[in-house]
Amino acid sequence: MQNESPQRATFRDMQQSTAEDWQVIGTEFRQYVKGLPDRVLQHLRLLDGDCGGFPVDRLTHSLQTATRAHRDGRDEEYVVCALLHDIGDTLGSFNHPDIAAAILKPFVSAENLAMVEKHGIFQGYYFFHHLGMDRNLRDQFAGQPLYDYTLEFCEKYDAPAFDPDYDTLTLAFFEPMLRRVMAQPKSTIYKSAVEQKVA
Repeated sequence: MQNESPQRATFRDMQQSTAEDWQVIGTEFRQYVKGLPDRVLQHLRLLDGDCGGFPVDRLTHSLQTATRAHRDGRDEEYVVCALLHDIGDTLGSFNHPDIAAAILKPFVSAENLAMVEKHGIFQGYYFFHHLGMDRNLRDQFAGQPLYDYTLEFCEKYDAPAFDPDYDTLTLAFFEPMLRRVMAQPKSTIYKSAVEQKVA
């Protein structure tokens, strides 16, 4: 028996789209978003084996950052932020924190989002001066709530997560957490539409 091909909207110009078109698109979207955690996990796996000169590969660094946060008693949302903080390395080589923040934005608190988005500047404290850059760029955020929060993330979890001998947890360990955090968006312009479609 041959599978039916998925329905498609009929417009050629979105300005002529109809409610019926968007019903078709909504049905497809509902199925597509269910696969978001799988796509994120698949993209994380691209970091496996890519050391870029670091003592461990990028996936191990991500897993180790998350492991350290988890073992320190951080909640699942924070741990997932730690896991994904460098996921942008592949496509955002010059702005990787922005990529991670964009992926996480619908699912995490403003505090955790700011931490992920700014962690590159805060992590720079440990190496920018070796590249002729200003290691104190993070000071522009002094006095803001994100300052101490992001400084702590880098100092306790991100900066020390390059240890080849550390007992790092596997991606499989974190997968259920990631799926729970990404199960339902907290913040999106499409929130009401998503809730209506998912209900």
